[in-house]
Amino acid sequence: MTPPLVAPPVPVLLPPNQPADRFYAGVAGLAAFRGVPGAGTHVPEDWVASTTPLFGEPERGLARLLDGRLLRDALDADAVGWFGPAHVEAYGSAPEVLVKLLDAGERLPVHVHPDVPFALRHLACPHGKTEAWVALAPARVHLGFVRDVPADELARWVRGQDAAAMLAAMHALDLAAGDTVLVPAGLPHAIGAGALVVELQEPTDLSVLLERDGFGVDGAADGHLGLGHGLALGAVDRRGWSAADVGALRTARADDVGPLLPGAERWFRAERHRGPGRWDAGYAVLVVVAGAGTLTAADGTTTPLAAGQTWLVPHAAGVCRVAGADLEVLRCRPPLP
Repeated sequence: MTPPLVAPPVPVLLPPNQPADRFYAGVAGLAAFRGVPGAGTHVPEDWVASTTPLFGEPERGLARLLDGRLLRDALDADAVGWFGPAHVEAYGSAPEVLVKLLDAGERLPVHVHPDVPFALRHLACPHGKTEAWVALAPARVHLGFVRDVPADELARWVRGQDAAAMLAAMHALDLAAGDTVLVPAGLPHAIGAGALVVELQEPTDLSVLLERDGFGVDGAADGHLGLGHGLALGAVDRRGWSAADVGALRTARADDVGPLLPGAERWFRAERHRGPGRWDAGYAVLVVVAGAGTLTAADGTTTPLAAGQTWLVPHAAGVCRVAGADLEVLRCRPPLP
């Protein structure tokens, strides 16, 4: 008999959830972080605790528990146990956040994610895709235009696939391991080759690809959310951002512990923890960045943690304590109810 989908009072280990055949290369960095062999060449993402499928697909991208059942079904079956009453009152059984591990085996194409008004108006979707990166390795990223870009100029770049012009018109940031970057919906961006990041985002898979040449994308059919390129380009923030404004999206303090990404609480929350600590009850996706240690739930059950693992902590686990002198964990959480 299949056991009921009830939230356990302890953390749940999550197996890798890596959709294959993505449009950009990557696998080796993620495999090394996870400590498992990599397969293929275009498996650059791990959709951790995902209840969000890939755009236009019914199930690919959805996370499964170790017994093979969909995590989404478990959350629906016992929302209060997983999330707590305050979250359920505000959001129901939806996590309201998607966490990914992203391994850029090559520079990602210049792209953009719609904001909520655009997604509502054109896609009947209540979420846009504001996202944030926590860098686990040094990387160069491109973010926002340095000047106002007229609509016809942007359309000409996209039509001619002039990636050099796009990149030349964007700010470049060199990230160190531990840096964080908030990426508001609408802002054009590209993550550079060699990046390994933990990405928090609104729970959608909405991307408009400004750059397609050289990537595994059918330019006529894909990259515009089924809207056509002309309409899809309306999602792009074409304003010029100052260096100071772009710099304010980055927090270059890798030694910080505690809450990260100030101002992002309406979309998601992230905390960095090192060494021993005490956590309040609440649904959280854990990425064990380094070291080893333990997590003790309110009922006294102790679970070992090791670098490269991903865990889901239900609200039912109660107040938790973590220990381990060299332990480093990212605790990714939904927005505030």
